[in-house]
Amino acid sequence: MTILHADSNHPLLIQQLELAGYQNIEAYHRSMDDILKDQHLFEGLVIRSRFDIDKNFLDAAPNLKFIARVGAGLESIDVDYARKRGIALFSAPEGNRNAVAEHSLGMLLSLFNKLNKADREVHKGFWNREANRGIELDGKTVGIIGYGNMGKAFAKKLRGFDVRVLCYDIKEGVGDENAKQVNLDVFKEQVDVVSLHTPWTPETNKMIDADFINGFKNPFWFINTARGKSVVTEDLVSAMIEGKILGAGLDVLEYEKSSFENLFAENHVPEPLQELMFLENVIFSPHVAGWTIESHEKLATTIAQKIIAEFGNFAEKKI
Repeated sequence: MTILHADSNHPLLIQQLELAGYQNIEAYHRSMDDILKDQHLFEGLVIRSRFDIDKNFLDAAPNLKFIARVGAGLESIDVDYARKRGIALFSAPEGNRNAVAEHSLGMLLSLFNKLNKADREVHKGFWNREANRGIELDGKTVGIIGYGNMGKAFAKKLRGFDVRVLCYDIKEGVGDENAKQVNLDVFKEQVDVVSLHTPWTPETNKMIDADFINGFKNPFWFINTARGKSVVTEDLVSAMIEGKILGAGLDVLEYEKSSFENLFAENHVPEPLQELMFLENVIFSPHVAGWTIESHEKLATTIAQKIIAEFGNFAEKKI
């Protein structure tokens, strides 16, 4: 089986596939049209985020048996049509769930203790102790929206704190010893912190809007290490100015390009984001929650193992 790699990944991915007897084509800098000229040469496709794989691409690649995305989500792929075509789909949320969980916790603790603000001030020579008095996580109720790989990993990290953890998910029966599953009404009534861990789907697109935020009984802290397009930035800014959201840690933004490699599709900063950037109780990171040295290896290994498990080890067959 021959696999085309449209994005660069950790060398372990190709190494493990080669050891299992797969042929690999590295096409990191080739355009989609150029790749499709050789579509008859490959049966597997490995991507990260450089391309959207739509119906037209799938129709132009009749020999395709699988698509593997070295990441947590499959939103860049026309999943329904691919499955209709009998194409196997792989992703690797197991590979970066720990990284996302640690990043989420780091953002939350930084917000509670005003670490980013205090750091900036001390760098400028200011020693404002009272203005940087923090609050403690102990005793709070942390709410997790989306209780899959990422949500569960975050809840596990919270076990060392004296906190109550609630989760909300559209799937039933996903709660465990680390988080109690509740309905959305109970969730909105009781949480002090909201951490988003959902994939980007039609249901989660622009999910965090004014109506959603206004449904909470108390002001809350907000962490988003999931997908930027799940949040309406303009409504987030308004809620923060009004005190309905006490602070936000944002690893992802509504305005990111679909490749995640650049912030904007155009060369200007949207007005809601400009306003958000002026708020001291917001911390940002550039979509790197799952982007650690360790997760780079884990993602590659996870994808290689899933491909080999599904299609076999050709090296063993030769022996």
